[in-house]
Amino acid sequence: METIIISIFVLGYLAITLEHTLKIDKLIPALAMMAILWAIIALTHLPVFEVNSELLKLVPSHIDEVLLHHLGKTAEILVFLLGAMTIVEIIDYFNGFSTIKSFIKTKSKKKLLWIFSGLAFILSAIIDNLTATIVLITILQKVVRHKNTRLWFAGLIIVSANAGGAWSPIGDVTTTMLWIGDKVTTIELIKFLLIPSIVCTLIPVFIASQLKAFQGNISSEVKDEDEKNHKYGATMLYMGLSGIVFVPIFKTITHLPPYVGMMFSLAVVATFAEIFSRTKISISNVDEESNMEAHHSPVHKSLSKIELPSILFFLGILLAVAALESLGILFEFAGSLNEAIPNTDIVVILFGIGSAIVDNVPLVAASMGMFSQSMDDPLWHFIAFSAGTGGSMLIIGSAAGVVAMGMEKIDFFWYLKKISWLAFLGFIAGSITFMFLRGLLV
Repeated sequence: METIIISIFVLGYLAITLEHTLKIDKLIPALAMMAILWAIIALTHLPVFEVNSELLKLVPSHIDEVLLHHLGKTAEILVFLLGAMTIVEIIDYFNGFSTIKSFIKTKSKKKLLWIFSGLAFILSAIIDNLTATIVLITILQKVVRHKNTRLWFAGLIIVSANAGGAWSPIGDVTTTMLWIGDKVTTIELIKFLLIPSIVCTLIPVFIASQLKAFQGNISSEVKDEDEKNHKYGATMLYMGLSGIVFVPIFKTITHLPPYVGMMFSLAVVATFAEIFSRTKISISNVDEESNMEAHHSPVHKSLSKIELPSILFFLGILLAVAALESLGILFEFAGSLNEAIPNTDIVVILFGIGSAIVDNVPLVAASMGMFSQSMDDPLWHFIAFSAGTGGSMLIIGSAAGVVAMGMEKIDFFWYLKKISWLAFLGFIAGSITFMFLRGLLV
């Protein structure tokens, strides 16, 4: 039965990668795969497990409890993503990103590449790689109008954002897992991973800057249009970004999940958005006038622009992977790999490559059950780096890549051909740098 389940997952995954060839939106195979996998588990009464947070091992559980557990974890990500995307859209409603756009004076593609890559690396460590990618691609769409050129920039933003998120405890969901699980501390994480992450960004960006795609200027590609700057555009930009940055502070103070802080930030930003737009919304009255006013609300407008297909795709793929995790398949595979390859460095590198294919969250969860090293052992830092940056090698290998794929309609095979090899070189260079640095620090 495990063979059938794995085969269904592989076929579903293949259908996702062939989205443009099959002309079927990727959310369809993702949702179908998720539903079929859980249906097989329920109908055949397969034993399901969940991870014991204290013993870090699989323990038997009931399917309803396991499914509810995974739905809750997935919902945390989706609600967080909805909040971040809504704040970004509210900023865009007030044309706030034109403030950053006005700072970008150069027309050189090569200089723009370094600017966007640098911003992605820094922002992802502060507001996480997913949100940083959303913000920067939104700005990119206003700076570079030519589609093919913009795809190249988006690809390098993904690589830089994932590298930037690896060295920060709030920069990537897998690093956060290790941080919350008392495997790493902030200072040691930065000490071990900052330089490897920089190398992981510099190598791909430097090589890409020499390619034909980044030669010349974008002057002929930029469509000159009179964008009316909103009176409160800059205010909403700073308020929105500050709201996102406040999320980890809120989590540290309250110890509540990040999505709670994101909802609070959204509420604050939305309040000022309503005040600045001078929109009056009547909740009690449902007459035509109040409905017309509601449609002009910046919050309503922003919510209507959210990429719901991407949200549903996340739901499908995360719960599908959760099915494999609940059956213990991923943990069995990780254990077998550890036995077959005694060298932990090679195992961790393979984990990084695997995180480009399978979601890195269950892989990191599996690694937390495989190894028993103490807090801040270099192994945990290497796992954080590998899982965080390895996903750049495929467009659907990271949350940042999936969001960019939805925002820019990036083709899976275009990314595989143009960007994957650059991400791989950065990943290997960063891994070698980490191992060299480990020899000096330990």
